Amino acid sequence: MSAELHGDELIARRRLAASAERVWTAFTTPAGIAAFWGGSHATVPPESVEVDLRPGGEFALDTRAPGGATRRLRFVYVSVVAPRELVFDEPVTGLRSTVTIRPDGDGSDLIVHQRHLPPELRTAQAASGLTSILEALDLHLGRTRNTMWSR
Repeated sequence: MSAELHGDELIARRRLAASAERVWTAFTTPAGIAAFWGGSHATVPPESVEVDLRPGGEFALDTRAPGGATRRLRFVYVSVVAPRELVFDEPVTGLRSTVTIRPDGDGSDLIVHQRHLPPELRTAQAASGLTSILEALDLHLGRTRNTMWSR
């Protein structure tokens, strides 16, 4: 996995041992989002996640830091092309994220491309945070695959 910062853009790539449909479900359902969005630096209470999966619809969630501080995040979907691409904006900062999922054999290639990063997010720490989130996604997909196979 790599995360590269280029000016006001951050691009992360990861190979996942999960189908495009499973990756899509993780990015588009409350349970999936809650399972990985906080990465290693925050938790997301499942009951805080709201998803209206359509262009113009929103998804929102609370992140809770280890010290207990909670922050509400809100995003607006620009484009929804199941199960290949999601584009969503963060209205406060203007940050635009494009999530591209490409089937590849028995897994998927994932690209997360963030554009228009505000200056406070043009940091190695932001790149590390995105890496952490995608690592948590990979772990979540591994757990859900194992749960599905054990039935």
